Amino acid sequence: MAIKRYLANKDNTITNSFKADLSTRGTGSNMGQSDILEVFSIYAQATASSVELERFMIQFDTAAIISDRNAGLIPASGSVEWRLKLFNARHSSTLPRDYTLNIHPITAEWEEGIGMDMENYTDLTYDVIGSNWIRSAGSTAWDDEGGSFLQTPNVTASFPVGNEDMSADVSKIVEDWLDSTRNNYGFMIKLPDHLESGSLSYYTKKFFARGTEFYFQRPVLEARWDSRTKDDRGEFYLSSSLVPAEDNINTIFFYNFVRGKLRDIPNLGDDKKVYVSLFSGSATNTVPSSTPEILVVDGTYVSTDNSLVVTGGIVSTGIYSASVAYTGSDTITKIFDVWFTGSDETVSAIDAIDQYHTGTIDVEKFEASNYSLNNKYVLNFTNLQDYYYPEQTARFRMFARQRGWSPNIYSVSQATVPTLTFRSASYQITRATDDYVVVGYGTGSVYHTLMSYDVSGNYFDLDMNMLEPGYAYNIQVSIYDDAVSSYIEQPYKFKFKVNKYDY
Repeated sequence: MAIKRYLANKDNTITNSFKADLSTRGTGSNMGQSDILEVFSIYAQATASSVELERFMIQFDTAAIISDRNAGLIPASGSVEWRLKLFNARHSSTLPRDYTLNIHPITAEWEEGIGMDMENYTDLTYDVIGSNWIRSAGSTAWDDEGGSFLQTPNVTASFPVGNEDMSADVSKIVEDWLDSTRNNYGFMIKLPDHLESGSLSYYTKKFFARGTEFYFQRPVLEARWDSRTKDDRGEFYLSSSLVPAEDNINTIFFYNFVRGKLRDIPNLGDDKKVYVSLFSGSATNTVPSSTPEILVVDGTYVSTDNSLVVTGGIVSTGIYSASVAYTGSDTITKIFDVWFTGSDETVSAIDAIDQYHTGTIDVEKFEASNYSLNNKYVLNFTNLQDYYYPEQTARFRMFARQRGWSPNIYSVSQATVPTLTFRSASYQITRATDDYVVVGYGTGSVYHTLMSYDVSGNYFDLDMNMLEPGYAYNIQVSIYDDAVSSYIEQPYKFKFKVNKYDY
C-alpha cells in the first residue's frame, strides 16, 4: 500500500468582508460548520479603495499519523510525499482565473466554531466559541488580524483556469509537525499578499469543507510513497552482453514469516546485514551442490576473498533483499540461494555461523528474436473478490500473457501457465457508476501506484478505507511501453464492490 489518506478534524473560513449594508465588516462572524471553504479578494466594492478578504484554515490530526508511522504503516521522513488535496466546489458567482493560493503553517491554536452563514455573516462568535478574523478562540485574539501564520515555509498552488482542484506538496510543513520542530495548528490558505493588496478583485474560489455530503470531495492529507517490492526471483537472468549492465542485476528477496507474520531476524548486529551464496544443484538438481557459483555484484567483480558472497540488507520488517548479476555456467537452469549470517569476510554460506533459508531460482537467458513481439496483453486479477469491507487492506494479484499467445505442447502440459511480469505497471481505481477517478495513475515524481512483483507476477495492496462503501469500483491498468516511452492503458476494467458492514 503506497497511499494513505487522513481526513481533516476541523476547518473554518474567516473574513473581513462587508455585510450587505457595505458599512459593517463581518470580522466577528464564524463559518466553522459550513460545508464550503472560500477565499477571495474584492476591491473597491464599498469605496474607491476598499479591500475585502476571505481566507480559510484547515487542520489534520498528526497524532494519528505519528501512530501509523510508529506502526510501520507510513515510511520515515524523506521517503513519503504529503499532499494537501482540496476539491473545487462549483458555484454561480464570478470565478477568478490565472491566480495562485498560498498555504502557510498557522502558529496559534484556534477553534472551529458552530457558525454557517457565509452570505450575511450573522453567526457571530462573541466570547463563547469559534474563530474569526480577529479572534483565534473565544476571546483570544490573533497576533495579527486575519490569522497568525508563518510566511515561510509556504507552498503555492496554481489555478490557470480557476476551477481546478488543489493538490499541493506540503511535505516540509507536515514533517516539521511530525518531528516536533513546530506545533501543528493546521494550514492557512489565502491569496498571496500582492493579490490581496492589489487593485483587482479575485472572487470567489470555493472548495468543499470537511462537512460536505460528498464522500470523495472531503479535504484530505494524502501520504504517497513508492512501496514497490521488486523481487526478480521469478525472472532471474544469466548475465548477457545483449543487455545494459543495469538489466543484468537481479534482486532477490527473503521473507521471514513467523506464525503467519513478518518478523525481524534477531541478533543480526548493528549493520542489520544478511548474506547470500548461490549454488548450482546436486546430481538430482534438488538440493544445493557443495560449491557455490561464481557471481558478479552490482555489475563489478567482487574481491577474490569473498567472491561467492552477496551482501544483503533489510527492506522492512522481516523482509531482506540482495542484488546480484549472475555469471555462472550457461548450462545451469536452476540455482539455490542460501541466506546466512556471517561477516564481510565470510567466504561462503558453507562457512556461515547460521543458515536462515534456502530458496530455488530458475535461471533464464536473454535471447534475441527473429520477430517483433506485440505489446498487447490479456490481463486478469486472479484473486479478485466480488466485494470487500472498508477496514480491509486487500492484495490484488495480476495475471498477464501476450494476446495471441499460442502455446506448444510443453506449455499446455505445465500445471500452471506462467505469467508475464512488468517492471513498470500502474493501476487506477475509478467509481463504476460514473468513472470518477478515486485513485489516479501515480507515474510522476512518486511512483505510488506502480505495482510490486515477485515470483508470482505483479500485485498491489489497496486500503479499502479510502473507498466509499456501497459502491462498485473498477481497476484499470497501464503498462509502460519502451517503444513509445509512455504508459499505455489496457482495455480492461475489473470490478469489485465495497460493502457496508452488516451489523
